Amino acid sequence: MTTSDDQKFMQAALDEARRAAGAGEAPVGAVIVSADGEILAAAGNAPIAEHDPTAHAEIRAIRMAAAKIGNYRLPDTTLFVTLEPCAMCAGAIAHARIARLVIAASDPKGGAVWHGPNYFEQPTCHWRPAVEQGPLADAAGQLLKDFFRARRKGAAK
Repeated sequence: MTTSDDQKFMQAALDEARRAAGAGEAPVGAVIVSADGEILAAAGNAPIAEHDPTAHAEIRAIRMAAAKIGNYRLPDTTLFVTLEPCAMCAGAIAHARIARLVIAASDPKGGAVWHGPNYFEQPTCHWRPAVEQGPLADAAGQLLKDFFRARRKGAAK
């Protein structure tokens, strides 16, 4: 169920992705929103800066939101993310009991929601959020393409 605020929240996630790109991180952003429309957390990728391979945007946002509400579970929340989550992030989303997942761009190579293991379809997955294609897929995809094109160009020098 798409809401009228989906564009606004995905734009906030895209802003986080742009900040991550500016810091030399893969441009992925995530925003977690409460049932009443409050942004509980916003984060971009930061594995390089944090020296932490688990510092994906989704994981960082889940940690922030959980700390903010004082609960390791995030019931009745929506996670907006600019790129289809990987298997690690999909697992964290399930463990956090996030109610709704809104994804901008799909990731045929590393995604685990619509591609790869289709994590939420596995019998070992005990929580399945409602998953939706969200707005700004073209903008999120273009940001990723531009970022990696520039990195390849820089590596060729």
